[in-house]
Amino acid sequence: MLAVGTHKDGAGAHDAALALRNLHKSFGDVTAVDGLDLEVGRGECFGLLGPNGAGKTTTIEICEGLTTPDTGTVKLLGLEWRGDASELRQRIGIQLQETQFPEKLTVEETLRLFRSFFDRGLTVEESIATAQLEEKRKSRVGGLSGGQKQRLAMACALVGDPELLFLDEPTTGLDPQARRNLWDLVDKLKGAGRTIILTTHYMDEAERLCDRVAVMDHGRIIALGTPKELIASIGGEQIVEFALADGAGVDAAALTRIPGVHSHCVHAGVHQLFVSELHTTVPPIFASLAVQGSHLAEFRTHSATLEDVFVSLTGRNLRDE
Repeated sequence: MLAVGTHKDGAGAHDAALALRNLHKSFGDVTAVDGLDLEVGRGECFGLLGPNGAGKTTTIEICEGLTTPDTGTVKLLGLEWRGDASELRQRIGIQLQETQFPEKLTVEETLRLFRSFFDRGLTVEESIATAQLEEKRKSRVGGLSGGQKQRLAMACALVGDPELLFLDEPTTGLDPQARRNLWDLVDKLKGAGRTIILTTHYMDEAERLCDRVAVMDHGRIIALGTPKELIASIGGEQIVEFALADGAGVDAAALTRIPGVHSHCVHAGVHQLFVSELHTTVPPIFASLAVQGSHLAEFRTHSATLEDVFVSLTGRNLRDE
């Protein structure tokens, strides 16, 4: 399995692993990144969340050296792409959202090729074990399933034993057990002092893995903190959702006057109430709706998530285009 050693640098273990200052990037008339400031500490697993078009991918590509910003500074491990590119390539690992491998190479040949790019790193055997591709080591890449290709991409990102790891949608295409195995691997990497920048659309993944998360929208960070801090910021740990049979409105003021109900909003005809305790708020909610003559078509509850944070902040779902 993966050999994870703790990295220690003589120059400032407390320095930021990633520091972005006043970052701007436009494509024609479209501003993708708009004055972004961000700092990620060493050994931190940091999640970057946002819908397509939020500027998340552009930000990551700038950090990875794949895109040049219009203005602003980017420092990784205290280094900059301008002047330190060769050293940075040896010290970071990247898993892109989609990786195109030569389809006629085998899994073993692909990992041997990627390993040759680095001065130090894992052995090919360790990489194959990390990807759980022992049975596919002699198989050509073109014959792998989508999930197997994703695991191969993860192994290629780790083969150089990186200090700073970028994972862009790392569990897309994986079955639930493989996802959890990868979560365990990320935990080991965190424990070994690696820094991980993670983008994901799976909210349970972000809540499970990330020490802090940033929510991006329209090229800016609109929320930043631990998952618990962000969930607490919307004013309630539980969500009550309901829809009315006739599509009629409700007296929102009457509902928010109920003790324990913090706020009310409507998205696509579904009413949301952010509440503290279900057992004390649900009965009076039912009573208030009955007094108003409302007829329920749907009613459900769930614990607040990062998805609810994003909807509360932007009025859109995280997966909205």
